[in-house]
Amino acid sequence: MATDESWPSLAVESWTPTRDTLHMWTQIVGKIRMALAAPVNHWWHVTLRVDARGLTTGGVPVGSRLLELAFDFVDHVLLVRTSDGGSVAVPLPGLSVAQFYDRVFDGLRRLEVEVAIHPSPNEVEVAIPFADDTVHATYVPEQAEAFWRQLIQADRVLQTFRSEFRGKVSPVHFFWGAMDLAVTRFSGRTAPPHPGGAPNCPDSVMREGYSHELSSAGFWPGGGAEGAFYSYAYPAPDGYEEAELPAGASFSAEFGEFLLPYETVRTSADPDATALAFLRATYRAAAARGDWPSDLLIAPNHVRSER
Repeated sequence: MATDESWPSLAVESWTPTRDTLHMWTQIVGKIRMALAAPVNHWWHVTLRVDARGLTTGGVPVGSRLLELAFDFVDHVLLVRTSDGGSVAVPLPGLSVAQFYDRVFDGLRRLEVEVAIHPSPNEVEVAIPFADDTVHATYVPEQAEAFWRQLIQADRVLQTFRSEFRGKVSPVHFFWGAMDLAVTRFSGRTAPPHPGGAPNCPDSVMREGYSHELSSAGFWPGGGAEGAFYSYAYPAPDGYEEAELPAGASFSAEFGEFLLPYETVRTSADPDATALAFLRATYRAAAARGDWPSDLLIAPNHVRSER
């Protein structure tokens, strides 16, 4: 059993109120990036990235300046910064979604950043407008930091997995709609139109996201007692769910995807190897059963340099 505390234990049921509040906050920040950034296929321009302090938009153009919004889960603030030296800090503990929304946009006005967003969340069953949401008002710093440290480990593994593919592949990035960290590989072929159906999300969004045949994998704080690594294909080829999987993994008919519980990875003798075995096996299932081109994989560690 692994004893490395870099893979923290975080029972989903123990931090649900913080998770739900943080989910809404990431939607607000992600929608600001979406409103300002140049569009990129499959909505890649709307995502956040894991960094050395939390989650960040990275630099987003605002006229001749850059804007960055960054969650700092060490000091527990949202930093709003511009490339001309402007900076506003929004302390996170004690805020409802409505208060966070107000303070972020007040900070943007102080930095002379003009932006408008759709002011309600997506991909949730109950979409309370941000300005009215006093229901979600819990932020336990230790829980938010533990989640970020889960994301760090998932990001490392997914970056390795991403490097083993020479075809079109997304960055490793955080989608605030479903609150998951994901990386997506593409076969190069178009896909049938997605039927949509995500709650409080236009079907056109899903059609753009799934316009081409793909195999996607990532980490999600759901699907297991401590979250789960997941993998799915669109469109799913015949027999996909019957793939041979490493120990601990299974196909979820409820979610239509393969799941590997985070706690299975965390407690294994080699968490990185356990997660990578799952990611590689589920990709092989999509590629083999979907007849993907055979030359898309690259041997692990192929780009190591002696320089």
